[in-house]
Amino acid sequence: MYIPFDQLPPQARIWVYQASRPLTEAEQAEVSPVLERFATEWSSHGKGLQSSATLLHGRFLVLANNEDATAASGCSIDASVRFVRELEQRLGLSFMDRTQLAFQREGEVELVSMPELKSKVAAGDIDKNTLYFDTLITTYGDLQQAWPRPAGNSWLSRYF
Repeated sequence: MYIPFDQLPPQARIWVYQASRPLTEAEQAEVSPVLERFATEWSSHGKGLQSSATLLHGRFLVLANNEDATAASGCSIDASVRFVRELEQRLGLSFMDRTQLAFQREGEVELVSMPELKSKVAAGDIDKNTLYFDTLITTYGDLQQAWPRPAGNSWLSRYF
């Protein structure tokens, strides 16, 4: 069962996938109904999930499920990964590359590769207050309250 994204409970589980490039406005318009259809049809062992899906900042695909209603099973999570892979093929981009980190700089999303991170920190381009889009967050409440969050308040704190 589809739930509008802004009506999810704070404890809803989320999965965040970061696109390797920004989606164009045309791609976003094309994908929006596909996301809603997936969330409507997403199920666990034949039982519909209370789920939602959206694109944020033209770059982040977020799938969500209200686990208090029905928990996502391994099979339903596998189905979501297949769905994301299909979107990758359709759009000609990657949502699965975890070697790129996304920061908010001057109102824009900037990707920094893991190998570049130390040099960017050493040069002062990234510091503990630089806003970071942590794709490891797991609840809708965290997304609403602390996303993006200062890099120093994430797993990146060890670099400062």
